[in-house]
Amino acid sequence: MIDSLLHFLEVSFWSGIAAVGFGILFNVPKRTIFTIFLLGLSAGFIKFSLLFFNFHIALASLIAASYVGLISIPIAHKIHHPPVVFSIPTVIPMIPGYFAYETILSIMNFVFIESNTEKRLALIDAIFTNGFNMIYILISLTIGVSLPLLILNKKSVKKIKRVK
Repeated sequence: MIDSLLHFLEVSFWSGIAAVGFGILFNVPKRTIFTIFLLGLSAGFIKFSLLFFNFHIALASLIAASYVGLISIPIAHKIHHPPVVFSIPTVIPMIPGYFAYETILSIMNFVFIESNTEKRLALIDAIFTNGFNMIYILISLTIGVSLPLLILNKKSVKKIKRVK
């Protein structure tokens, strides 16, 4: 159990570092970098914890991206920067590069290298499996980040703040 927790903290830390890297790449204000790190760390922790409990990677990505979308709105209101400053660099490390790579590699092997019928069928299976996983994760990230930003606008955050 302690090994799993340390592993989650390690991959979460690197998710936060990757989010900061993309934030710096997109030239975010300096005072938002620590917040981006914390959002990336917590989103990575959520995603990898859900994967540990055998959630599908698309569902884990949707939940983590929804968390980022929901949390970035009040943080943006408090720090006086747009929510996309916090949400986009945080979600970019969750983009499914592995599945995209495996899809392209399978396509290239299918088209240019493999002539054995059984291996070609396995490559078709890999193309569709990896390709659909990639698409589902991308859709999950898009919905998870954009839906809270579209539903909860600046006025509703101010109303939520008054209720407290």
